[in-house]
Amino acid sequence: MYAERMGKLPPYLFARIDELKARKIREGVDVIDLGVGDPDLATPPHIVEELCRAARDPANHHYPSYAGMPGFREAVAQWYHRRFGVELDPGAEVLALMGSKDGIAHIPEAFVDPGSYVLVPSPGYPVYRTSTLFAEGRVYEMPLRAEDNFIPVLEEIPRDVAKAARIMFLNYPNNPTAAVTLPGFFESAVEFARDYDIIIVHDNAYSEISYDGYRAPSFLQTDGAKEVAIEMHSLSKTYNMTGWRIGMAVGNRDIIAGLGRVKTNVDSGVFDAVQRAAISALLGPSDCVEQACRVYQERRDTLVKGLRRLGFTVDSPRATFYVWMPVEDCMAFATRMLDEAGIVVTPGIGFGSGGDGYVRFALTRSVERINEALSRMEDVGV
Repeated sequence: MYAERMGKLPPYLFARIDELKARKIREGVDVIDLGVGDPDLATPPHIVEELCRAARDPANHHYPSYAGMPGFREAVAQWYHRRFGVELDPGAEVLALMGSKDGIAHIPEAFVDPGSYVLVPSPGYPVYRTSTLFAEGRVYEMPLRAEDNFIPVLEEIPRDVAKAARIMFLNYPNNPTAAVTLPGFFESAVEFARDYDIIIVHDNAYSEISYDGYRAPSFLQTDGAKEVAIEMHSLSKTYNMTGWRIGMAVGNRDIIAGLGRVKTNVDSGVFDAVQRAAISALLGPSDCVEQACRVYQERRDTLVKGLRRLGFTVDSPRATFYVWMPVEDCMAFATRMLDEAGIVVTPGIGFGSGGDGYVRFALTRSVERINEALSRMEDVGV
């Protein structure tokens, strides 16, 4: 019944977690969900108010621009210049997305031929792998190991694989490991991409969620990056807008054009009212982002301190709202957490073979609920 490629696709991790969570809720369990990274914080009021105003304007009720309205693309360019010092041509180097997942899912369709390799971090966001499989490409996993600070060792990639590769996905600050990039790595990645004629797609969705004075860079700040790369960004995590589906791809104009050509054939763009709300986010005050980071930092400190008290070895992340913790058996640990404590955590194997032996906690619940989760873990001896 299904196409052959469907047989290569694993069940989408977070959909499966939702099913297990729903079953427990039906059984009457008070589930604490520390699994999927969906912020519990509200979208800032000034963004909501702009959406309401724009939604009432009939001018916004028609098909939107495929590439994004000029005002949105200009706002993205201004934000990138203000935040990263990166210059972008709004007309050719910015493309509106229905969230960064939209761009990640479609970029292989533009550049990957059947049998070509895509270099995918492992562990990594599952859509890097599934988008490759939809394009009938071959996945080559780049292991992210603790001893390498969860940075791929590019020299380990076999030469024949590198020659046959079309795209390399990178993601810092990293989901799921919460790792940040190290000095010199982006420069090495640009050089590698030049040597092997590879497109780099940097997923930078978590750049604004950081702590302890850390400020994440853009890949496009790297010398020569625009020759080989684009960057996917999103308003989802920065402004608590996961359900709004608004993001952007920026960078090399030819790569942007290829992605845009795919998207003109598969969707009709982002609702103009949502784009107008996104403009108010990008050009508006940033204190809402700073406040969100303070909330997540308090939660991080609470969870990390509690896990250490329970005997676990866990690092305190400098960015993202995830805590990545080593365990003996990630599936057994996650299953026991749900069955015995009513707590959802994400097993690392769902992010690729490199995630085996880890679980991911999301800091998307209140300090009170995190403390309750820690108390339950202690009670059941997890």
